[in-house]
Order: sequence, then C-alpha cells, then structure tokens
Amino acid sequence: MAYSSDISIGSAESAGPSGRRTIRTAIGPEADRKRLDSFLAERFTYRSRSQWQETVRKGEILVNGRAVRPSRILRAGEEVEFVPDESELTEPPVDESFTIEYETPDFLAAGKPGNLPVHPSGRYFRHTLLMLLRERCGEVYPVNRLDRETSGLILFAKTPRAAKLLTKLFEGGRIRKTYQAVVHGVFPARIEARGFLGPDPESAVTKKRRFFRERPSEDPGEIQTAETEFRLLASDGSRSLVECTPHTGRLHQIRATLFSLGFPLLGDKLYGPDDALFLRQAAGTLTEEDRASLILPNQALHAQKLEFVSPFTGEDIRLTMPAPFAAHPAVSGLFHSAEGSGVRPEGHADPSFLIERESVRQNG
Repeated sequence: MAYSSDISIGSAESAGPSGRRTIRTAIGPEADRKRLDSFLAERFTYRSRSQWQETVRKGEILVNGRAVRPSRILRAGEEVEFVPDESELTEPPVDESFTIEYETPDFLAAGKPGNLPVHPSGRYFRHTLLMLLRERCGEVYPVNRLDRETSGLILFAKTPRAAKLLTKLFEGGRIRKTYQAVVHGVFPARIEARGFLGPDPESAVTKKRRFFRERPSEDPGEIQTAETEFRLLASDGSRSLVECTPHTGRLHQIRATLFSLGFPLLGDKLYGPDDALFLRQAAGTLTEEDRASLILPNQALHAQKLEFVSPFTGEDIRLTMPAPFAAHPAVSGLFHSAEGSGVRPEGHADPSFLIERESVRQNG
C-alpha cells in the first residue's frame, strides 16, 4: 500500500523580510512532476488556478528561492515559498480536542477529531494539528495525512530520521490502515474496488474526484490507480457501517470511491448527495436545512487502526481508536450492531459502478 498525500513533512512558518508570515512547503512525491499552478490551486483552494497564475507572475511565489513561471514542473524535494496576503490570514475555528494515543522516543500517534486540519493549508495555520502538537510536544513531523473532517489515528515522527524511516514503511505498504465509514444505503457484504481516480468532470468543484472502474477513454485530467477493500459491518436498512482498507494512498480515495459506488458518506459536503453544500460551506452560507440534511456535522470517516512493525525496536504496533461519532443517535445503533452480531446482510449498489466482489485478502 504505497502512500501518497498532499502533505509535506517540511511545512514551516517564519517572518519574511517585510515581517509578514512566510509559508515554505517541501514538495512531496504526490506532487512530483505536477505544474506549480495546479499544485497551488489544489493545496490552497481559496484561490482559483487562474488567480494563482497571476500571483506567480507577480513573483509572490518562489521555488527554491527563485521566481518561476506558473507552468514550472515541480519535483519532489523542492521548496515552494509563499507570502500570503494579510487579509487571508483570519483562521476559522476548529476542534482542538486532539489526544496523544501512543508515544515513544521516536514517534507518536495522535488522535485527531473531525474539523481539525493536519497541516497548514489555505486559511489554516495555527489552527492545525501540526502546530498544536508542536506547541505541546516540540518539533514533530507528520508522516501520513487525514482530511480536515476525517477523525482518527495519525503518526508524527520526532526526528527527521524517524520521519524518513516511517515514511518508507508507508511507501512500502508495511503500515496497514483501517477506516470506519457510515454511508447512505445498504452496502454489500464485500466490495474490492480496483480502478482509477481522477477529476470529476460533472462537478463544479475542481478538487472533487471520481472513481472509475476502467481508465476513461477521454482522460479528464490526472489519473491515478486506486485500490480499496470494503467490508460491511452493520446495516439498518437505510445506512451502513463499513470497514475500509486502502491499498493505495490517494487524495480523497475512500470518500471518492464510496461516492462513485453509490454509497456517499453521511456528513460529507463534497462527496455527499449534493456537492453544492461544499460550495455553500466555503461561502459561509450553509442553512439549518443544509446541516440537517448532512445528519452529522462532519464526514463519517474515521481512521480506526494502524498496524506495523516498529523500525526502531522491532515491536508489533497495533493501535486502535474508537470513532468520535459512534455515539451520535443517528448512527450509534450501527456500532452496537457491529459489536454484537456477526451477520453481514447483502446490499445493493449502483450497477454501473459494481466492482468484482471477492473475499478480503489477508494482509500480513
């Protein structure tokens, strides 16, 4: 399970020559060979790609300390520097109730709540798990990532050497991640979704992705292979609790795949039944009716387990964290059913997206 993300281990803040905040970001492997303007539009979504192109042309974006063109192709390990406008620095409120679930001299596993970004991006900087952890624990380096509204376990290294070793485990598929999701509909007993992720050509939201069983003949943009195994844990006839095991680490992989299979997540503004909610949330115009339709305040996706062999001690590490939304009245019955019953009812998905159903492979 190779890991890829939009997070950089080297994100940092400092005061530039003018005394203004300067953001420096090390380009990770997921952005290798990506255009600079595309990277900026995906990473900092409060501006469009054309707006970022203008910013780059003004010389406000530097790559390795030098002004470049918007079409500049990035390479992993390079550094992008940006001095944001002061008017863009007001940070939205977040849920700061993170926990330290496990800690060693080399790394720690944090328990992230929903509605807390992992790393600085867009309008978020100090209101991020990375910066909050640094205030409490000193210098730490994020090893993997979770979307802002996804809760659960996430690893942070305490030294650059530890970050390098743990990142290699992720890239080599030697860290097993297991998620829990609550979706609309009655999910089948098992689905193995092997295919491709790429931009959703039917969405007005440029960052939205879609899962394709076969590579599209008309390529809608950047396409990545994706593989996720899903197993039904419980269903009440209208909603289902699903275990998700990704074998690739693509941006929005679980959310986009479930949506494309016909099982959108509860609480998901972008990959729920109506992605117009995402646009209204970004504009600050969500109504009470909108919030009621979401059922949950945040997307119902939780990184429940991390399993790996420590590269420092050889110890078997098995970490588990319960989902914070499990007690919500709308879904608590599903979690109780999963704990108390081994029954796995069959379900139905949109036939146009049905993937071959197989027994879940055993991963060592």
